[in-house]
Amino acid sequence: MNEAILVVEDEDKIGRLLEIELECEGYRVGRASNGAQALELYRSQEWDAVLLDVMLPGMSGFELLRRIRLADSRTPVLLLTAKDSVEDKVAGLDQGANDYITKPFQMEELLARVRAALRLRPPVGGGEGTGTDEPGDWLCAGELRLSPGTREVTREGQPIELTPREFDLLVYLLRNKRQVLSRDQIVQAVWGYDYVGDTNVVDVYIRYVRKKVDMGFSQELIHTVRGIGYVLRESS
Repeated sequence: MNEAILVVEDEDKIGRLLEIELECEGYRVGRASNGAQALELYRSQEWDAVLLDVMLPGMSGFELLRRIRLADSRTPVLLLTAKDSVEDKVAGLDQGANDYITKPFQMEELLARVRAALRLRPPVGGGEGTGTDEPGDWLCAGELRLSPGTREVTREGQPIELTPREFDLLVYLLRNKRQVLSRDQIVQAVWGYDYVGDTNVVDVYIRYVRKKVDMGFSQELIHTVRGIGYVLRESS
């Protein structure tokens, strides 16, 4: 075993209980008590699954899930919550959760669901060293290729190194390829609805990403649309 699981839970007793039980099952466990801390921890290393409480101080579990799914469609996320309404379950599943566990829960059932989620997660790529990645594993534009699962980015076969924020921005542009996106849309998707600051931050990060993705290549992919925002497309 030895898979790594991130537990995001603001109730210390529940968080500690989950940590102990998961470690007894042979998992490596990381813990966070709020959304901002969890996002930082999530981005700092690779995780095999995330146990995520919905009701968190500051950034909600739904918002954290949305940010995770911007860059990562592979890692299983299991929501933990005292809310058991159909609407809440549908909202969580629609935003990319793999499972929904209502508090109070039986530990045996939770552990079984964790095992099931790990067993059902998609493989990394389409086969080691074969170069046969499934189309759904990659976001592409021309010779630019990005894997949300492995966080690999290449253009014409050349690897491109991006910071976490630059990666999230490029994922959003690729997932909305050929759509003109306003600065407000980009801020809400990449920085979150709780972001307080100037939308000029988008221009700064677009410039960073352009330097890495477009500079030195014959075809420009990221285009400025005057008075509106930006679009990623293969031709002007």
